[in-house]
Amino acid sequence: MDNPADLVIDFVNTYDVESDADSIPTPAALTAWLGGRGLIRPGAVAGETDLATATDLREGLRAALRHNHDRPGGTNDHGAGLSRAFAALPLRVALTADGPVLEPVVTGVLGGLAEIAAAVMSTHACGMWPRLKVCTESTCQWAFVDSSKNRSRSWCSMRVCGNRTKTRAYRARRQTEPGSRHL
Repeated sequence: MDNPADLVIDFVNTYDVESDADSIPTPAALTAWLGGRGLIRPGAVAGETDLATATDLREGLRAALRHNHDRPGGTNDHGAGLSRAFAALPLRVALTADGPVLEPVVTGVLGGLAEIAAAVMSTHACGMWPRLKVCTESTCQWAFVDSSKNRSRSWCSMRVCGNRTKTRAYRARRQTEPGSRHL
């Protein structure tokens, strides 16, 4: 993927919280996902440790994106899982015609996951990181890019998650109003 933000969002969304569906539940599925995005060469094979690292990375990123609602610059408190994942993904600084970039030190599955970690740093470097968020609807948590002018978008979709949240709040207010009917 050319856009590092798209790669981060695509990776976080490999787990659908609402349906409890994981696109990478096995090492073979991780290999296929990374291969389908050109992050590993043919013949690379993921193991259980790689899958655990990928899960730590994904869920740590989801937690970090959750913080982007409250803190425009993000936060350093992303949890132990993300710290473990970053520690397992060795990167180095390389000088290119476009300037310094992070690149994986290793190849294979860990190298592919390190590409995702490098994409995280690229989104920080270009100022895009604060716009990456997850839906504030607790049953959703879908990652998205907040393209609103003032960076105030809360839901992946106003039609679905925004409507659910607002409807629940309305019903809660109606039940606490004096003289309201309780159904």
